[in-house]
Amino acid sequence: MGETGEGSWQSVLTGVVMVIMFAGLWVAALVKPSVPVGPLDVGASLAGACAVLVRRRWPLAVLLGTALLCTVYYPLSALDGPLVAALFLALYTAADRGRVLPALLLTAAASAAIGIEELRGDPRHVDDSMIMLVGGWMLAAVAIGGVTHNHRAYLREAEQRVRAAEHGKEEEARRRALEERLRIARDLHDVLGHNLSLINVQAGAALHRLADHPEQAAPALATIKETSRDALRELRATLGVLRQGDPDRPPGLAGLGELIGRCGLDVRTEVAGEVTGLPPEVDTAAARIVQEALTNVARHSGVRAATIRICRSGGTLLVEVDDAGRGTASAPGHGITGSGITGMRERAAVLGGTLTAGPRPGGGFRVSAAIPCPSNASDV
Repeated sequence: MGETGEGSWQSVLTGVVMVIMFAGLWVAALVKPSVPVGPLDVGASLAGACAVLVRRRWPLAVLLGTALLCTVYYPLSALDGPLVAALFLALYTAADRGRVLPALLLTAAASAAIGIEELRGDPRHVDDSMIMLVGGWMLAAVAIGGVTHNHRAYLREAEQRVRAAEHGKEEEARRRALEERLRIARDLHDVLGHNLSLINVQAGAALHRLADHPEQAAPALATIKETSRDALRELRATLGVLRQGDPDRPPGLAGLGELIGRCGLDVRTEVAGEVTGLPPEVDTAAARIVQEALTNVARHSGVRAATIRICRSGGTLLVEVDDAGRGTASAPGHGITGSGITGMRERAAVLGGTLTAGPRPGGGFRVSAAIPCPSNASDV
């Protein structure tokens, strides 16, 4: 139960007890018309009402006060109003606030005092069953207060455990993120440090041999080329891991115009079907395939023009990049086994698609990718 709900319930309980005391006093006066309502009856009821209003702030003081008030009121009053309701509420409040032992001791003392007084009195005001009933009500009030106190303590402990678990998960996530950053930093340091050191050594050897033995410089330069290519490949792989799930990743086909503008080619674009609203992974893969294909055209085709065709139909996105260049015959780097072609093929395969690359029948070179792209549930 929240603090607001608990406060509302306690306020209702206080109001009910106050109504019982004053309404019960009026009922007692009706039942005993020969006994007038005296100042003691009204004053005791007002004192009991004031006590229950501050019971949650000073539970023990209110408990002792209402007990003394009942001790004074009932022997002196002939009307016997329901002031004991204030005592019951005080017992409940003391137990609810964690003062169970004092409430039990006062219950035992009050029950014993009432029993001894009635047994010695003549005539008796109440019989033995009423004495037991009053003692049982007092004990029940303490028991209910103890139950609500324990329930509230359990809820607080459960909430603390949940907060501790959430805090532990956050700490674990931060620890793992830090460890991952350190691992990536170590990988970059090892790869780049090793390869750059090797490049530096080979570059020094090439410069030393270039003047006197130029034919011996070629192996060193070839090693520099291979080493730098390996370093770039490792760097791209690491950056690819860092970019996964990055909300600031480059746009997909929406940025096709900017991509074409940077490639330095005369590009004609043909679009068929609805290519907006593509799944993010499909959109990114298509843009990367176009980018890599245009890069190959610029590097290997020997021409400065290309054609891009993008078509979405039947749950499939088709991407084609054509050029009228030399094809694979005179440009091995443009070949089907190039690393660029392999990377494009892997991008398509990850999404369940296919990619083909090779010379066109009429001359030139074509890269063609087909990527599944369901447009609705029926296409899945």
